[in-house]
Amino acid sequence: MSLSIRSLHIYPVKSCAGIDLDVSPIDAAGLAHDRRWLVVAGGQFLTQRQRPEMAAIRTALTATHLQLGAPGMPPLEVPLDGSGLAGPEESVTVWRDTFTARPEGEAAARWFSDFLGQPCRLFKVDIAGAGRVVSRDWVGRWRESHADLAAGFDDRNLFGFADGFPLLIANQASLDELNAQLRGKGREPVPMNRFRPNIVLDGDDLAAYDEDHLALLARGEDVRMALVKPCTRCSIPDVDQRSGRRGDEPGITLTATRSTDLGVVFGQNAIVDARPGAILRVGDAISAEWNF
Repeated sequence: MSLSIRSLHIYPVKSCAGIDLDVSPIDAAGLAHDRRWLVVAGGQFLTQRQRPEMAAIRTALTATHLQLGAPGMPPLEVPLDGSGLAGPEESVTVWRDTFTARPEGEAAARWFSDFLGQPCRLFKVDIAGAGRVVSRDWVGRWRESHADLAAGFDDRNLFGFADGFPLLIANQASLDELNAQLRGKGREPVPMNRFRPNIVLDGDDLAAYDEDHLALLARGEDVRMALVKPCTRCSIPDVDQRSGRRGDEPGITLTATRSTDLGVVFGQNAIVDARPGAILRVGDAISAEWNF
């Protein structure tokens, strides 16, 4: 099968704008710096589901800082080394998972509070210390079905503030098919950033939604990615990731064409087995194992 990495993306602050990469370190927790920060208000984590304008919060990384910008706001820099953290560990909850993270300082809290118009704090996760693990149910099912491929994958699969798994993998052919359906209805096509993937695949042998039938992806002998669960979709793909405004597509079309017993699905969640120091690059050749 002819497959390659078309693009790589990280989202340092959950539900804020992403960063397109040419190369990224990868380990069992996913791509470096992906979803390591979380905005919390009133004890609840915030995402574009409640506050679509979070899409307009731009992110960038330097060697030493996370940089943030938003319409009408001064730039904000958050140290990567943790020197800006301003308190002890606290419990935070993402969906059904409760684990620990530490708050960034008052400047970050004030910046997000001013932009979103409600009291907010910014938290950073320590992957190892937080001990958040992926769904043993889904990983267990994958292991049972693919015992011959399971060796090497961490039983705990620690990760950060992503919804449920370290990686989200999408297929360019699937987006092309969706956009053809949208054009057929007289609607505008949507970019891949609506789906906020980490890795986008491309290849002559990968048809639309073939990712639903892949068990494993590998980049040489350094990186293996097990596709363990379809990604169920909420309203975020309806949010324009530049303006932060919500519409009604592609949600309507996906509901009509991609509804399953789990819900509306697009893309696949994955866990990672990577050698120390492993990296992924745009253009890397990828091999695949099918589910059948």
